Amino acid sequence: GIPEFRLPKSIVQKEVDGLKALGVTIATDTVVGRTISIDELMEEQGFEAVFIGSGAGLPMFMDIPGVNYRGVYSANEFLTRINLMKAYLPDSDTPIQKPRKVAVVGGGNVAMDAARCAKRLGAEVYIVYRRGMEELPARKEEVEHAEEEGIIFKTLCNPVEIFADENDDVNKIRCIQMELGEPDASGRRRPIEKPGSEFDLDVDCVIMSLGTSPNPLIKSTTKGLEINKKGGIIVNEDGLTSRESVYAGGDAVTGAATVILAMGAGKTAAKAIDEQLSK
Repeated sequence: GIPEFRLPKSIVQKEVDGLKALGVTIATDTVVGRTISIDELMEEQGFEAVFIGSGAGLPMFMDIPGVNYRGVYSANEFLTRINLMKAYLPDSDTPIQKPRKVAVVGGGNVAMDAARCAKRLGAEVYIVYRRGMEELPARKEEVEHAEEEGIIFKTLCNPVEIFADENDDVNKIRCIQMELGEPDASGRRRPIEKPGSEFDLDVDCVIMSLGTSPNPLIKSTTKGLEINKKGGIIVNEDGLTSRESVYAGGDAVTGAATVILAMGAGKTAAKAIDEQLSK
């Protein structure tokens, strides 16, 4: 679901073609933990080692009224449907809503991606973030690009409720203004609600970009695989999990992070796997 303006599909395809040329077999339409388990890969299909690089694709939603109305998306779904499934095309089998006004809740790089994609669909787009511009977690250049493209930043405010019309289609989001207090456990100043400061934004689409966590599917179907309290797989310095010959890396271990960190984890684990199988 990464937008074309961030990572052109031609580059991704070149990398995939390079792997195929090396002799790598790619099995699509395969859900590990459903269509096949890690134990089956090793015990029935004879693989001597497994690397888990399943990412962190489980989206988070706010616990506020209205999140189940039509027109509320996770950033993951919105980006995947647009950039992978081409859901904006008129003949799409899974068409996406063509929004008029969009509120993107969150301030990270993924929020910027979602906002800029919505803008390309012709919408007026708001970034709604509970801290100020200085505290936005997105990279500075991502924020600058969003501003250049006309994204409207509504900082120091937080959603409290989403409203819909008689057909359950989103028609507005209610926010409350915030102010920054003392630093919290993360070291950032804690946002505090300002009583009586609620206001409404007329929108027909709300995109939640509040972060993601690893999907529990692989953990729940793989006995003896230890995870931390955030759902990340626990590994050693070589990427080895609590299961013999099962390695992991990337967002499945760290939670949502960067592509370059995931690439590094994959290379570290590949080296360790090679050394293990060469003994």
